[in-house]
Amino acid sequence: MQVIANPFVRTEILINGVLMGECRILRDQDTRVKQLDPASQAPSFILPPMRQTLSVAMIAMNEEANLPRTLESVKWADEIILVDSGSRDRTLEIAQSYGAKTSYHAFGGHGEQKNIALDLCTQDWILLLDADEVLSPALQQEIQQTLANPHFSAYWIPRLNLILGRWMRHGGFYPDHKLRLFRRGAARLSEGVGPHATPQHSGPKGTLKHDMLHYAYPDLTVYLEHMNRYSSEIAGLLAARGKTSRSLPAFFWNGVLNPAATFLYNYVFRLGFLDGREGLLLHLNHSVYIHWKFIKAWWLAGRKG
Repeated sequence: MQVIANPFVRTEILINGVLMGECRILRDQDTRVKQLDPASQAPSFILPPMRQTLSVAMIAMNEEANLPRTLESVKWADEIILVDSGSRDRTLEIAQSYGAKTSYHAFGGHGEQKNIALDLCTQDWILLLDADEVLSPALQQEIQQTLANPHFSAYWIPRLNLILGRWMRHGGFYPDHKLRLFRRGAARLSEGVGPHATPQHSGPKGTLKHDMLHYAYPDLTVYLEHMNRYSSEIAGLLAARGKTSRSLPAFFWNGVLNPAATFLYNYVFRLGFLDGREGLLLHLNHSVYIHWKFIKAWWLAGRKG
């Protein structure tokens, strides 16, 4: 509480805009504040706004390796919600040790599962996190400051990705802005779109400055396993929508030219080569991922035909 230099001050106490009363105060030499007779006329002050409350929403399955690092960075939040889809490791034990409210729901899709987590949140604002994402100390402070006086109902957060042991800062992978902080009820995730479901918010959005750290693919084995799994999931969606590259031009474009053009654009024009050998491996294999998802959709359609 700020006390005006004049030792005798009539103070109006307002909480959320409601006048709760007034009193006359005196600050003595050791800074203690004493209540006096409220008869004097003098300047008044308004208490600063209170920080709005925050829920952290997460989904997880077998994330014991990542979860402690992530939860440590959000343990100051008012509520942590974790929806688990059948972990067989220590995921639930670790989450509960941080005070998280855990529940089980069979996995029905990335967007669908995250929307379930959003629905379980009870605080004013929601921070949507993946189990391998960590708030840097600077971002933690920035979020707390933002919640004390928010100017928007949703905020983009820049994400810095660790891939193949290197923080990727070029090639379109940084700043990898994600819409993750929003008022409860202000955003929902797209459903039926595979692993890249994102929150949707129609109003104006702010952008935070400090990074969220994404420990995405620490080694090549993990990266290739994820790309194989994700491309199969996307291929199933493409096949269900009839996007199967059945004509020769579509087959050649989606299976050959599109991956090659993606590599050229990201690695050369977006300066991916500045991320060293790891950057070269990333962009080569990202192009292979694009090839895989279209060719797998073509293959699925051929087998069904």
